[in-house]
Amino acid sequence: MSMWVDADACPVVIKEILFRAADRTKMLVTLVANQPLRVPPSRHIKTLQVAAGFDVADNEIVRRMSAGDLVITSDIPLAAEVIEKGGLALSPRGELHTAENIGARLNMRDFMDTMRASAVDVGGGPPPLSQSDRKAFADQLDCWLAKSAGN
Repeated sequence: MSMWVDADACPVVIKEILFRAADRTKMLVTLVANQPLRVPPSRHIKTLQVAAGFDVADNEIVRRMSAGDLVITSDIPLAAEVIEKGGLALSPRGELHTAENIGARLNMRDFMDTMRASAVDVGGGPPPLSQSDRKAFADQLDCWLAKSAGN
């Protein structure tokens, strides 16, 4: 099993948690982005630069991932594709996307897109990543790593 990161929008602090986890567990983490990334030297941390373009990184992650892999993303449509392929999707805020909750999250995302397209003020983007978000992410990651070690 591997970890994949939708790295263009992933916060640095989350990447650092992943780097430590990769080295600690000897599990491969691959960061996929459309720009060059700097990562610490490690045989457990890889980068994959893809061409710029809409959903290019997302499509590459889905193409390369396997069932049981973990994908770190805040992109709800990507999370849905990951789940459909048998993977797990975890947001940088520690929200685990599952087959049970992804439909509702896709519907809410589509609703908010429709509101924005209608020029309705739906507020700014998400709040900054908090300490509790980081802890929730680390806890979910540790849980997945523990389950993966048992397989």
